[in-house]
Amino acid sequence: MVSLFEPLTLPRGPAMKNRFLLAPMTNQQARDDGTLTDDELNWLLMRATGDFSLVMTCCSHVHLKGQGFPGELGVYSDALIPGLEQLAGALRGAGAISSMQLYHGGIRTITPDRTGPSAAPEDHARAMTVAEVRATIEDFIVAAQRAERAGFDGVELHGAHGYLISAFLSSVYNRREDHYGGTPEKRRRFLLEIVDGIRARCGEDFQIGVRVSPERFGQDVGETRELAQQLIDEGKIDYLDISLWDVFKDPVDPKYQGRSLMSYFTELDLKGVRLGFAGKINSHADATRCLEQGADFVVIGRAAIAHHDLPKLFRANPDFSPQKFPVTADYLRAEGLGESFIAYLATWPEMVTDYFVPPEIPRFDVEEFFKTGRSVKLAAG
Repeated sequence: MVSLFEPLTLPRGPAMKNRFLLAPMTNQQARDDGTLTDDELNWLLMRATGDFSLVMTCCSHVHLKGQGFPGELGVYSDALIPGLEQLAGALRGAGAISSMQLYHGGIRTITPDRTGPSAAPEDHARAMTVAEVRATIEDFIVAAQRAERAGFDGVELHGAHGYLISAFLSSVYNRREDHYGGTPEKRRRFLLEIVDGIRARCGEDFQIGVRVSPERFGQDVGETRELAQQLIDEGKIDYLDISLWDVFKDPVDPKYQGRSLMSYFTELDLKGVRLGFAGKINSHADATRCLEQGADFVVIGRAAIAHHDLPKLFRANPDFSPQKFPVTADYLRAEGLGESFIAYLATWPEMVTDYFVPPEIPRFDVEEFFKTGRSVKLAAG
């Protein structure tokens, strides 16, 4: 059986020294203009020194209008490159592969002019023109070039969770009747043209990953699997990051039930492309089970917040039990989280025990968000 601590080669670029990948997590630690802060650098660097083999940034907007959260790292301007150089250099110095997650919030941005593949009146969003679609494809490609210039080993395209790429893939959110909508093949075109452009303009060893979510947000398991196989067959990506919310769950859609959701992707003909999963992987046993069922690597989120050195802890003791939430703010500070990140986590239920969140700040209903794909919030206070 493959060990969690065996190296893993990718089609391009450096190999992973183990099978642990740090999940891209919103942390709200960048400056208002998207530049890197010491808090964000420290958060990621501690995970690199803690032996996560591939360390990924939070979702980073490729255009000012694509910003989805306050304090979000940006990659939309050359002026941001010095900070990104500092981050990429620090991660490399700590022995980790560095990846920048590229993203556009689409109908869920915090900017006033929200756009998506089709109009979404409930989100106060309008449909993109064809010229805007093509300009946004270019934004993604140029952002990847910036990441490469800054020294990152690669990028991951955020095609999950209802954001812009995901919305283009969805028959619910994408009701276009042009080159970029209609059939599944046309709905994929937005993502595929981004991948093509990055592969054409970035170096031969520059890594490209793609994150997708096969359920909710108007996604269909079968269509997502077909997209994944097409990405593999075209030979332009290096890994797939499948966000399942719970890696061991069954599909929600009755027509796909009777087997695990993960199994729809482990049966793909990978042809050397690497496959990983995210979703409630909280123990060495969970991670090992993922590899036993066909994953090449695991993507760790919440447990990586609790333990910056989780891979080291698992190597020393496979029976190590990660800290359960909620935890104190001081615990999180010791694990390298800045005040903005802690404040953000405190708006989620049962994450931080002793952090005062002002009554006017709404709390997120996380479970409802992942059930419906809507940014539902609990009442303030």
